[in-house]
Amino acid sequence: MHVGIIHYAAPPIVGGVELTIFHHARTLTVLGHQVTIAAGLGDAVVPGVNYRQEALFGSRHPAIMEVGRALADGNIPANFGDLVTQTKQALLKSIGNCDVVIGHNFFTLHKNLVLTAAVYHLIRNGEGPPWVAWHHDFAWLRSQYQSELHPGEPWELLKHPWPNVRHVTVSHAQQDDLAQLYGLPLNDIIVVSPGVEPAEFYRCDETVTSLVNRWDLLGADCVFLLPARVTRRKNIELGLEWLAAVRQQSGWDARLIITGPPGPHNPTNDVYLEYLLALRDKLQLHDAAHFVYQLRYEEGVPIILLNEDLANLYQIVDALFFPSRQEGFGIPILEAGLARLPIFATDLPPFRESAGPEARLFALDTPADQVAHTIIETLQADRAFQLRRRVLEQFTWRGIVKTRILPLLEEVIS
Repeated sequence: MHVGIIHYAAPPIVGGVELTIFHHARTLTVLGHQVTIAAGLGDAVVPGVNYRQEALFGSRHPAIMEVGRALADGNIPANFGDLVTQTKQALLKSIGNCDVVIGHNFFTLHKNLVLTAAVYHLIRNGEGPPWVAWHHDFAWLRSQYQSELHPGEPWELLKHPWPNVRHVTVSHAQQDDLAQLYGLPLNDIIVVSPGVEPAEFYRCDETVTSLVNRWDLLGADCVFLLPARVTRRKNIELGLEWLAAVRQQSGWDARLIITGPPGPHNPTNDVYLEYLLALRDKLQLHDAAHFVYQLRYEEGVPIILLNEDLANLYQIVDALFFPSRQEGFGIPILEAGLARLPIFATDLPPFRESAGPEARLFALDTPADQVAHTIIETLQADRAFQLRRRVLEQFTWRGIVKTRILPLLEEVIS
């Protein structure tokens, strides 16, 4: 699919619409589609995306600003028609070979009425690809713009639905506004929200990003962190039993990340790792319990996480597992506190000392199903956990493009 995107400005110009364009273009390209962005301002900053700068599409071109001042006073300047014709030609040159075009804002906003009129005439005459109108603001519904709007064309192009255009708003509140403005049923307007890019938000480095992508951690229902070397006193087998019980009781795709390599000071730790891997398979956790040490760099060297990598993981996961049999203190309890993570750990004196009543501590002989019940109950009552899951399930750019935008574009093309 070849998707065109038109706006007054494009990345790296800073703004909410420009950020949306950036993520739409990048994600569509990663998913194997061709993208052309044409805008009045911007640059070729999205890898693999064709960028065309067309000055007449912008809001700051001298001729467009001069026309805008005249139109704000209710006058249509003599060169308006010529500029519309030039803009139509530039549009066809830029996006004429696209399968579908997304136009941002100019369907209902008056920052470049030449562009608005040019696109309207193309659509009315059946020239060029089909269009999706992506609405972010509505001039006719904003009191601050009323003095700049007047009866007739081109001003009233902003208040009526155009033929053969699919309409998108970025929220249900905006959907209500557009339905009011256009006199359309709500079902005729699709809501596609902006999103977030978790790996960028968390500032993940290359190593952690590779782990997140390899194990699809952001797609899991819950991710627990066990930051420890593989040594027997860390009691990692108990963490595996807790994980298995949580998965069985909740039905969640729950995961566990064990961060460290076998401890270097006891040769039996390699044997312990083999025992843990066998237990993982016995508990049917092969795709759920992840040992970082099992992974290798391209050179065949085991991945050893640095302190900054661990800090990244604390931001990505949902809770701490720390099922040790013995600890002198237990620094991960403090780290989890800084990261605002729920803590599920064994009831050791150092943990009572550091976490106080703020951690969920279990006697070593507490049945795993009882521990799992407490873990599930705690997370289900945690609004921060629930909101984070909601964001990851519904508001990542990749998810939005795959589940909302691509089906819409395919429908419009067909």
